[in-house]
Amino acid sequence: MACHVVIVGGGLAGMAAAEALSGRDDLRLTLFESRSRWGGRASSFVDQTTGETIDNCQHVNLGCGTNFRHFCRRVGIERFFRREDSLHFVGPDGKTSTFAAARLPAPLHLFPAFLRLRFLSLGEKHQLAGGLRALARTGRDPVPGENFLEWLRRHGQSPNVIERFWHVVLVSALSETLDRIDVSHARKVFVDAFLANREGWEVWLPTVPLDELYGADLQDWFEARAVTARLAAGVRQVVAAGAGRGNQTVPARAAGVELRSGEQIAADYVILALPQNLVPSMLPADWQQHPALAAIAALETAPISSVHLWFDRPICDLRHATFVGRLSQWLFNRSAIQGGATSAGDSELAGRATPAAPPLLTGGEDSESFYYQVVISASRDVLALGQAETIAAVTEELAAVWPVVRAARLIHSRLVTEHRAVLSMRPGVDRLRPEQQSPIENLFLAGDWTRTGWPSTMEGAVRSGYRAAECVLRKLGRPEQLVQPDLPVAPLSKLLFGL
Repeated sequence: MACHVVIVGGGLAGMAAAEALSGRDDLRLTLFESRSRWGGRASSFVDQTTGETIDNCQHVNLGCGTNFRHFCRRVGIERFFRREDSLHFVGPDGKTSTFAAARLPAPLHLFPAFLRLRFLSLGEKHQLAGGLRALARTGRDPVPGENFLEWLRRHGQSPNVIERFWHVVLVSALSETLDRIDVSHARKVFVDAFLANREGWEVWLPTVPLDELYGADLQDWFEARAVTARLAAGVRQVVAAGAGRGNQTVPARAAGVELRSGEQIAADYVILALPQNLVPSMLPADWQQHPALAAIAALETAPISSVHLWFDRPICDLRHATFVGRLSQWLFNRSAIQGGATSAGDSELAGRATPAAPPLLTGGEDSESFYYQVVISASRDVLALGQAETIAAVTEELAAVWPVVRAARLIHSRLVTEHRAVLSMRPGVDRLRPEQQSPIENLFLAGDWTRTGWPSTMEGAVRSGYRAAECVLRKLGRPEQLVQPDLPVAPLSKLLFGL
């Protein structure tokens, strides 16, 4: 008889676990999601004013995210991504520096790009190179409890270099301020993305709204592989079977789950793939007290805010831009990314993407709107500032870079904040992150907040789902490696940095 695996949570972690375990004759899979869509925090909604589907936050994958890419290929949604092989940094003076790889082996491939950063002096670039070299050669936890801002100061990085480079890259990558980032996770960002492999830093952008990305294609894929995928089916709790023996702290097993409707589903194995704040309430009270599970409550999260703007004309010809020294961090030209090229120079890349709907018509047949999204990570200050003030500040920053904004009419705007967007990668956070194998023999945990060796990212979420699936297979006596290998480290990177 086939073993029944119940997976609770239809975000990336849960979907990855289902994908990894699917197609096996001796397993029966049921995937539960409380909402009416897949994707978890990667979600969209319809803006009532414009009628346009907008994402709660822009999701970006880097080339070093090998497991996320593998998942997308497996379920048939990789075609909805566009590979960007250049970044555009807008300096404090409004001048743009294009960041692209040269025809050199890693880690030298980005050396010319660093030299072209206009917002850093030659001396600051030399200082930055020393910091990157020191970081690459740093052990995983050189000073226990040290945050990355302290590390930077200890390694001679000036306030200007910290603000204009380290802050720009890491706050966008980890959605946390430098004084709240663990050194080992900062190192992982720079080593995996910039130093180890030529492709690690490349940006992959979805060309459709997230609800479409994780929509009908995924549902069809699950059905074709006999995965029972149930939407709008919330789970109330995990049901325990048995109890501890005597005074020993031997956990019971999970017998299955109980839905909010009262329906009980028996299971041989249960994978909880939920945000960490929801996990404790799913567990029996005595399980919650186990040290490995009680530590989950100490994990902290960080918010990400997005300012959505619709103008009556294009304000720039870039698909995306990264801002230096401003409240705004990333701009995404959603009309261009989802709708095709914005200029003749975009035609080649636009051909790789799946086109979405044309720009929205508002206020008459001759009135087009052009849609932009500005992302602000670690946005606690935005929450204090409020919607009107944040939108005004972001719009003024855009006008300082592209004066056409002052002549443009802002048709509509809104601020959206994901309050628990990502796990806060604070110093020592990995000591609190649980393994996928819980203290309960047949209960497994998945989510970007579990211990994956990666920060809280889409890549980390998929890795956690694969690791939870590996735990199931080990219990069945059929160990298998499902986590995909990292990009290979370039020989010169090994020689120079010992990677």
